Amino acid sequence: MKRPAAVAGQFYSGTEAALTAEVGACMTGVEHHPLQKVIGIISPHAGFIYSGVVAAAVYSTIEFPDTFILIGPNHTGLGGKFSIMSSGQWEVPTHTFDIDEELGNALLNTGIFKEEHSAHRFEHSLEVQLPFIAYFSKTVKIVPITVMGLDAQECKAAGEAIAKVITSAEKSIVIAVSSDMSHYLPEPQARQKDKLALDMILRLDPDGLYNVVQKERITMCGVLPAAIMLHAANALGAKKAEIIKYTTSAEASGDYGRVVGYAGVIVT
Repeated sequence: MKRPAAVAGQFYSGTEAALTAEVGACMTGVEHHPLQKVIGIISPHAGFIYSGVVAAAVYSTIEFPDTFILIGPNHTGLGGKFSIMSSGQWEVPTHTFDIDEELGNALLNTGIFKEEHSAHRFEHSLEVQLPFIAYFSKTVKIVPITVMGLDAQECKAAGEAIAKVITSAEKSIVIAVSSDMSHYLPEPQARQKDKLALDMILRLDPDGLYNVVQKERITMCGVLPAAIMLHAANALGAKKAEIIKYTTSAEASGDYGRVVGYAGVIVT
């Protein structure tokens, strides 16, 4: 099955030439350092005019793996708690990605993830990662997963299951989490709340992240994917997390009264 682009022309440019130029523009000003080998990343998923510079900073920082396990929040409510596509292709204007069927089947065999194509049909959170990935690699494969409605224990179980699959795989794999941070708050309040969540990420503390987001009502839409990734990263021996870039929508819109926060993070 080929999954066509659902938000081309909305979140990002809808033609190959325009999208290539748009992603290239997001790369302008990105600082170039030696590429880092990472276990996981967090990258935002808003329209590129708002969050593209953060995504560009993340993807330009890392060594690319053979496969990205993409984990994002389910905004549509379609499908189940753990919805995977284990085979087929995903299309964006600049590239058509193959799903890593071997890895997808291994994840299905954990008994946690379920084949749920409906969850992915209209979901934007993973799709908007692909133009940045395609900018750097036309050979990397993907395994897309969306999640919703999980408790802390379900996040832990999923993360540890992913870690076991990665440990057994004879290929390089990076867990790429899609998440925006606080939504529609005055900028000082958004930054304050986002710092509470990011502090837990920097501590590699998935339960702390889950709990502070609940307690402080932080509208970080990808908290569940991030908690899953942190559990997996800890099981895989992660040493540290680092914020590559943080900004808010006000930088593009000029509206400081109602912003969305965007954080780019790597875990090594």
